[in-house]
Amino acid sequence: MDFLDTYSIKARLFPALIVVLPAFVLFLLAGSWEDPGVPEVMTALGIGVLFYAMSDLARRAGRRVQSKLFKESGGYPANTELSQADPALDAGTKDRFRNFLANQIGKRAPTRESEIADPAAAANFYAECYNFLRNNTYDTERFRVLFNENISYGYRRNLYGLKPYGVAINLLAVVAAYLLYRYQPPFASLSQGKIFIQGGFAFLHALYFIFAVTEGTVLDASKTYARQLTMCCDVLIRETKT
Repeated sequence: MDFLDTYSIKARLFPALIVVLPAFVLFLLAGSWEDPGVPEVMTALGIGVLFYAMSDLARRAGRRVQSKLFKESGGYPANTELSQADPALDAGTKDRFRNFLANQIGKRAPTRESEIADPAAAANFYAECYNFLRNNTYDTERFRVLFNENISYGYRRNLYGLKPYGVAINLLAVVAAYLLYRYQPPFASLSQGKIFIQGGFAFLHALYFIFAVTEGTVLDASKTYARQLTMCCDVLIRETKT
């Protein structure tokens, strides 16, 4: 039943649903709904199994994309939001977060001068800080915003990983629609009007994958998640004072 948890549904199943949508539309258009029979029932069951299989494929494809992106950028991306040189947060907020995290991990926070003089040591300090944050923000109720950003990242990553499948399924759905229209088999049928509907939907769906599902959307979600992880310091600081 882990398949039904919130993350799996939103970050894995939803991308799978989007990818196989052209096949589902074809099923609705070509099926005999006035007198549904065994072919319609079997096809419906097959699509249900396909959804599950595609959600598992989404997870694996997303991980491959993530590994590829990290390899291109030189490894696992480092969180830099707390460093002196990063302009994402104001200096006062960064100092407050750095001092809190330094106290939690038992190390002294680097100054601007020490970051320049010994960047490797500074990078190790921030890596430990973010390891502490990740290990202490698993509670999805206390850190609901962070959890939602993690879902958003997982959704975009997995959908991007499925992009080739999304484009291919559109093409296959159009070919299948034409064959059903051309040969009119006993188990399904398509009118000329319905084949235009299928073709138009497939065209728009393919455009969505080509222009809206991009590496940039994945990287943007990653940055948003990283910033929210940093902001979780506020919650941890408040809890230490109570």
